[in-house]
Amino acid sequence: MSIVTRIGLDLAKDVFQVHAVDAQDEKVTNKQLKRKDLLQWFAKLERSDDCLVAMEACGSSHHWRRELEKLGYRTMAIPPAYVKPYVRTNKNDANDARAICEAASRPGMPTVRLKTVAEQDAMMLIKQRDGLVRERTRQVNRIRGQLSEYGIFIGQGINTLRRKLPEILEDADNGLETLGRSLVQLSYDYIVGIDAQIELYENKIKELARSSAQAQRLQTAPGIGPITAMTLIAQLGDMKQFAHARSASEYLGVVPRQFSSGGKTMLGGISKRGNSQLRSLLIHGARSVIRVAKNKDDKFSRWAVSVAERRGNNVAAVAVANKLLRIVWAMQTKEQEYRAMAA
Repeated sequence: MSIVTRIGLDLAKDVFQVHAVDAQDEKVTNKQLKRKDLLQWFAKLERSDDCLVAMEACGSSHHWRRELEKLGYRTMAIPPAYVKPYVRTNKNDANDARAICEAASRPGMPTVRLKTVAEQDAMMLIKQRDGLVRERTRQVNRIRGQLSEYGIFIGQGINTLRRKLPEILEDADNGLETLGRSLVQLSYDYIVGIDAQIELYENKIKELARSSAQAQRLQTAPGIGPITAMTLIAQLGDMKQFAHARSASEYLGVVPRQFSSGGKTMLGGISKRGNSQLRSLLIHGARSVIRVAKNKDDKFSRWAVSVAERRGNNVAAVAVANKLLRIVWAMQTKEQEYRAMAA
């Protein structure tokens, strides 16, 4: 059998597909492998010393990349959107594996950074907290809507609801019967329980941030707290995979979409590529920067205020988030703390 130099691996839960080629790009094999046989097949494969295994970036790709690198392979994870153009015929596992293998041969192909186990642990913690926050918001909106059907209206904001619900439960003249009142009580208890869980997760995130030199450094920048700092580290690492700051902004989708042709440049809204959770955290941090910027006199704060006055707070928040990400890139790649821009 020919010496294998590149492999496309189509990941799955139980049945995997591999497409292997030699140095002349001739197919060596395209076959299915059971999960229990996968690593054994790779360990016994006759291959070159620098054999590359490419796969689509997905939930399990980090695990398999680590396992294959232990066996001496080079690995690559490609965003699925960049693999799709190479699926020439009907979509099936064999064609997907061949497409991944072909996409991996293209110079300049975008790839996804391999996360460490510690980074995955941090991301799991952050996602758990985010899921609880979303569930709490759903429950708050649900109980607010249900109470409005009884003519009981609660203003916006979770703090308003926390304050009003006990008053509603104690009000005997608001039209709630025994069953309805008990259901409101259960909803209130549920929200209080979620609050406690969110606090637990936030404390764990803060504990991680205190023990991380990178997180401590990132928090010297304006608008970046422990949750944003740990999310930046878990998602982007040391950011040295980006050649320049604009690449980081493009990756996270905080730069405008471009619709240019015939020498005419047209820009649209932000592309919203990349991790939406991290982008949202940066924009929230940017809003806090804008709120306090009016009381400061440094160059960055003056710029943020001027953008808000000219374009409005929403556009300014995205612009400041973009600037913050570029500042973070410089801090991470140069391993320096934040230095305010000179006046």
